[in-house]
Amino acid sequence: MFKIAFATLLTSLGLASFSITSSAAEDAWLVLQKAAFAARELNYQGIFVYQNGNQVRSVQITHMNNAGQELTRNMVLDNRVYNKKSPVTQPREVFSQGSDIVIFHPKNDKVIIEKRRGQNLFPAILPVNLKSLRESYTARIGALDYVAGRQAQIIELIPKDAYRYSYKIWADVQFGLLVKMTLLKEDNEALEQITFQELSMLNSQDLNWFQPSIDLTKKYEMEEAVLPNRVNSNWIVAELPPGYVKVDHIEFMVNGKTSPVNQMIFSDGIASVSLFIEPITKGTRPKIGHHLIGTTHICANVIESYQVMVVGEVPLATVQQIANAVSFRKQTALNR
Repeated sequence: MFKIAFATLLTSLGLASFSITSSAAEDAWLVLQKAAFAARELNYQGIFVYQNGNQVRSVQITHMNNAGQELTRNMVLDNRVYNKKSPVTQPREVFSQGSDIVIFHPKNDKVIIEKRRGQNLFPAILPVNLKSLRESYTARIGALDYVAGRQAQIIELIPKDAYRYSYKIWADVQFGLLVKMTLLKEDNEALEQITFQELSMLNSQDLNWFQPSIDLTKKYEMEEAVLPNRVNSNWIVAELPPGYVKVDHIEFMVNGKTSPVNQMIFSDGIASVSLFIEPITKGTRPKIGHHLIGTTHICANVIESYQVMVVGEVPLATVQQIANAVSFRKQTALNR
């Protein structure tokens, strides 16, 4: 049963008088701006379902803004790991505090520590600064609908070119929180959807929930997901598709390989594309060409004995342009 948000909470956030259907909020961009702030400032708990083709995942989320510090716990409810020593199954859990992320993998007894990279997670998918979205999309107010028993305002994000897909966004009328999002192809076919099935607002500052439900009798292996300060800056992308900018460049190791993988992440504010670069090992047949796996386009190429792959839930033209723009800038005596 849905819990009603508390007036004290809304007052402290300056959202008590906010109503999407009021005349002051008819502008679609204002609705999206409120949704971006609500996801980061409100305290809430719920279960959302992620659907991509045949893949369906249920995730329980708890989010709290504690004196300006965001704390989030995401617990994957599907594919829990059963521990023979205990009748309790263990879920995969992701904790975030600000930009720091800790992932608990009960299956292989690992704890992975990393930084938030490239794109935010549902429901905080929208950037706080909407400037980049305004440059690449047209926003349009749609009809009212109901999600998880709550009234929601539909907003359509329509791309201005062929380098991105459309988005349909549902924002809670009372609180502004993003409660549903659908990624749409050119023919309006749904590629991906995330929907709250349950949602409640929290008024407590109790942080007892911010701890993993792991088996304390086990020893867990700590692992840094990213190699710090080892980014190879000799790889460049000469011309990105309009609206996309590089938001991160990292290196990481893959099990069974001796050389690190370079990853660049590009985004237009909501859509993201990853570029992976790694040396081609002896005896490995490189991949060349473009592929579609589920809803993800992949464009592969070979440059200077390196495997180059561009991956993203974006139109084929986007990954192709990025792949064709990659080059290796050889060092000279002047830039060493």
